[in-house]
Amino acid sequence: MALIVQKFGGTSVATPEKIRAAAEKAIRSQQDGNQVVVVVSAMGKNTDMLVDLANQINPRPPAREIDMLLSTGEQVSVALMAMAIDAMGHQAVSLTGAQIGIRTDSSHTKARIISISTDRLQALLDDGNIVIAAGFQGIDEELDITTLGRGGSDTTAVALAAVLGAASCEIYTDVDGVFTTDPRLLKEARRMGRISYDEMLELASLGAGVMHNRSIEFAKKYSVPIHVRNSSNENPGTIITATNESEVPAVRGAALSTHDARITLVGVPDVPGTSLKIFSLIAEREITVDMIVQNVGEEGKSDLSFTVPREELEVTLETIEKAAQALQAEAVLHDDGVAKVSVVGIGMTQQTGVATQMFRSLADAGINIQMITTSEIKISTLVSRDQAEAALTAVHQGFQLDTIPPSQEGDLSLPSQPAREQSEVADIVDRLQKVGMEELVIDNISLDESQARITIRGIPDIPGIAASVFEEVAAAGVFVDMIIQSFDGEEGFASVSFTVPQSQYQAAVTVSEQICTRAKAQGMSNSPQVAKLSVSGTGLRSHTGVASRMFQTLAEAGINIEMINTSEVRVNIVVHGEHGQQALAQLQQAFRELLR
Repeated sequence: MALIVQKFGGTSVATPEKIRAAAEKAIRSQQDGNQVVVVVSAMGKNTDMLVDLANQINPRPPAREIDMLLSTGEQVSVALMAMAIDAMGHQAVSLTGAQIGIRTDSSHTKARIISISTDRLQALLDDGNIVIAAGFQGIDEELDITTLGRGGSDTTAVALAAVLGAASCEIYTDVDGVFTTDPRLLKEARRMGRISYDEMLELASLGAGVMHNRSIEFAKKYSVPIHVRNSSNENPGTIITATNESEVPAVRGAALSTHDARITLVGVPDVPGTSLKIFSLIAEREITVDMIVQNVGEEGKSDLSFTVPREELEVTLETIEKAAQALQAEAVLHDDGVAKVSVVGIGMTQQTGVATQMFRSLADAGINIQMITTSEIKISTLVSRDQAEAALTAVHQGFQLDTIPPSQEGDLSLPSQPAREQSEVADIVDRLQKVGMEELVIDNISLDESQARITIRGIPDIPGIAASVFEEVAAAGVFVDMIIQSFDGEEGFASVSFTVPQSQYQAAVTVSEQICTRAKAQGMSNSPQVAKLSVSGTGLRSHTGVASRMFQTLAEAGINIEMINTSEVRVNIVVHGEHGQQALAQLQQAFRELLR
């Protein structure tokens, strides 16, 4: 008998009628021969109402008491759902996170799951019950109620699916699935029939609200198929699994985040340990850093830019103030009027020219790019917030995401899957009990010694400059891998660095010199041999100390970092070519206990 986990979000249980409709779906699934666990969120805007009530009582309520209060929302929902199923003549039992046995750490309002006990759940299922589980919550070692933070019910559902060995996890929401971009912003957005975990991780971290990145991390680590569907209809939805179709477009989706702020440290020492001093302090405060761009230094100085959530800008500036003073940074600049526009697709690994096409789409729309960072399956640009929606429209149209034939979208229903063998489930449970379920997992640490670096300094920061640069580079037959464009401390200028195959180094230098002359750039800085090191894994974003550990490891070895860029599943750094093997050995040692 297969086991199915179904999760219903707040809008899907907002009224008695919707609760009854959700109950009917659970009953139908059980009648189809499945054991069923239903995870529910608080009804509608209930959580927002409770937060507002707390703020009326105490503008700065203790985090422990916030968890105590907010957990009641899900308790209401599970009880009502169980009542609805009972009224329809079927067995159901409602359980809070504590009653299930969801054990977490003690980080109130953003707790991580350590383990889940399955004995009671499985016994209730075996007795013929539909188990109604409260999402978003657990209990710590002190028996205090904890909540899991944003997207917590998704996290609960996928975690239960993982530990129970579920055939699939069905996420019911108020949209028809995962779209090429937010359909509320662009009516041309198209539903995708299937998407890979890595693509979904990137889109979730970029603001695609249909799924939260922590839940996708669970699904990827424990191979849980996710089926995102609309609770109000029977449309096929979107399947999230380990692999995508063999033939897919280079870009699968575009995302817009308008909740970011940029911080730039101008003129910090270009020596080992600089990045560590900054990001270790940020990691201690558990501040989420997204884009990190460090460009190549000049005359012993470098500029370092990164983005943080806008609501964390003030605390970030306070946090790095002492580090900036100790480093004798020339200036600390910030801008909370920025937006991040990104494209994502695993097809990028097999196709060239994707970045150039994105830059051209933005240039043709008259949109200036402030920062660029690329990874194997993502390209992100920072633009002015007042141009955010125009930028999203430009890239969505530029990659024809609104006209991709459905046949290329993998528009398939979820294939039937047998229940996992009990021995396999037992192995997963045993593994999860020995380490925290949300612990960081490192999949690979790699070294690429085949590349060279080109840096163009002080290029005019105007719309279209990135498109012009990389169109000329492509026309010269040069293949570009890693690209970063950093915000220069000098108003109106930027620096662009990119890596190329060593065999094309001379051609890249020649075309870049021509670009410098034509664009009246301030100069170039090149290296015929660099080493690119990559740390890839699951949980890099939700575990804020990964980059800091890398920086610390290399600083202790006296290895200077020339370039940095980041993504949801990978941190890339570039060091001088002669340090490649040493840097690889140091990173392998630093992350050895986390390597899968």
